[in-house]
Amino acid sequence: FAREVRRGDVVVAGPDFGIGSSREQAASVLVHLGVQAVVAPSFGGLYFRNAFNVGLLLLTCANAARIADGERLRIDARQARVFRADASALACEPIPGFLLDMVEAGGLLPQLKRRLNIPKETP
Repeated sequence: FAREVRRGDVVVAGPDFGIGSSREQAASVLVHLGVQAVVAPSFGGLYFRNAFNVGLLLLTCANAARIADGERLRIDARQARVFRADASALACEPIPGFLLDMVEAGGLLPQLKRRLNIPKETP
């Protein structure tokens, strides 16, 4: 998977994605690989919160199974929609604004640093 995934890819998964994953690394590895979002019918509770904390967008979509392998998708998180190449859209559960803001900031820590005006670390 790590060799084939490309920056901007969307992972489409089955029910309860991430269940049993209590560590942040389970979500942060997808961020490190450049995954844009994960779309699934449901997520493990701890995984859900950890994902947003590290800046990974999760979309809860009851009809995720309708998405074919390799299908090109466009995500509109603010509208809670997954748009398919044929212009059809799958509705997802709305995501609270504070979680979307966290993803846009790159996660909880970058968001907090931005709010507190802490400069970014330089290499």
